[in-house]
Amino acid sequence: MGQTGGRRTQSERDAMTVEIGYALASAAFTAAVVFGAVAGPALLFDLPGTVERVQLAVGTALTAVLFLLRVVTVLVRFRQRPQPSQPGRTNPDS
Repeated sequence: MGQTGGRRTQSERDAMTVEIGYALASAAFTAAVVFGAVAGPALLFDLPGTVERVQLAVGTALTAVLFLLRVVTVLVRFRQRPQPSQPGRTNPDS
């Protein structure tokens, strides 16, 4: 993307939009699962006050970190993927 130094094509902009949507959706899903696993017991069961607060705090912090980490890794991986010059062709001799 952008190797020519010019503007991005519509298909490149569309691909980036889809990738951003995927990054946000997958990060939200991952964060929800982790929050449920870590903080879920504090919300479901009657735990001592300190344990409940610690589980909720750890779950919230871990969720925020994992959300950002997932978004960044998906977008960095997308940016590093080489784009084929001729879509659908895997070998120049084919």
